[in-house]
Amino acid sequence: MKLTVPTLPSAAVIFLTASFTIAAIAQAPAPKPEGTGSSPSRPREYPAPTNLKVLPKNLTGKQVHDIMENWEAALGAHCNTCHIPDPNNIGPNGKPRLNFADDSKKEKAAARLMFQMTEEINTNYVSKLQNSGAPVTCGTCHRGHPAPEPFVAPPEEHHGPPPPSDKPPIPR
Repeated sequence: MKLTVPTLPSAAVIFLTASFTIAAIAQAPAPKPEGTGSSPSRPREYPAPTNLKVLPKNLTGKQVHDIMENWEAALGAHCNTCHIPDPNNIGPNGKPRLNFADDSKKEKAAARLMFQMTEEINTNYVSKLQNSGAPVTCGTCHRGHPAPEPFVAPPEEHHGPPPPSDKPPIPR
């Protein structure tokens, strides 16, 4: 039996393969301890919503959660903006969970009112415009800020009279 010494190119391939394998193993995430987080075999559960006053009452916990995540993003807010901690419901991290049914925060009342306003605008106005495009949402005005920034019109630039219009002037 004749033994051969690997040539330089094949030795480099073996070395690179071993290096990538070791790097991949070192970067692999450690498995989560049992009972933490969610896993593919056990998806996150969302409790059935309670105390829905402006959202449809037939929504699932997951649907309400998804709506709230959209509102959070549109407002640049977090859950605790509208919901208070419940000292009688401590989570696994030792901190109180939020009481989503509680109505004591004025921000929650404001969110309900603003939701009703956007629904009314979309139903009574936007939907009646031909080719109206996207509906009004929280992000239309808030754009990631808890309070919409005031609109400041740019300074007008006058370069002579306005262009002629084929429409008759509007009586005042």
